[in-house]
Amino acid sequence: MKIFLLLDNIRSVYNVGSIFRTAETLGISKIYCSGTTPVPIDRFGRRRKDFAKVSLGAENMVAWEYIEELKAISLIEKLKKEGFQIIALEQAKNSIDYKKVKVGTKTLVILGNEVDGVSESLLKLADTIAEIPMKGWKESLNVSVATGIFLFRLLD
Repeated sequence: MKIFLLLDNIRSVYNVGSIFRTAETLGISKIYCSGTTPVPIDRFGRRRKDFAKVSLGAENMVAWEYIEELKAISLIEKLKKEGFQIIALEQAKNSIDYKKVKVGTKTLVILGNEVDGVSESLLKLADTIAEIPMKGWKESLNVSVATGIFLFRLLD
């Protein structure tokens, strides 16, 4: 199985580090960091201590790549041509319960910004939009928590 993640403008280094750590535990093949999403290396090529504190070295165990925000669409289109299933984890009118999602042998999961979610341009390219139903007053979960819940269910 090839499971890739696309982190769409996630702003917190702690959320991204946590996602890397979770991804490593599940054998995720690659993580694409897009737009403002922090990466494990700073602009001077040094390891980010704040990132490593949360990821506990997972950034050295999971393949990752930074892509510019505008190139995320072409990445998704390329992966679709290669037979990848595209799943966005987001609340939307046409979303389905995350428990009903079936993973293919090649899958890209898109995860979005803590406030704005997955960008509309990327949502349009998704084959499936999955949602974790909320039962309390809060409308959503932290992106790293939602990622963990979704990926562990998806790969169960």
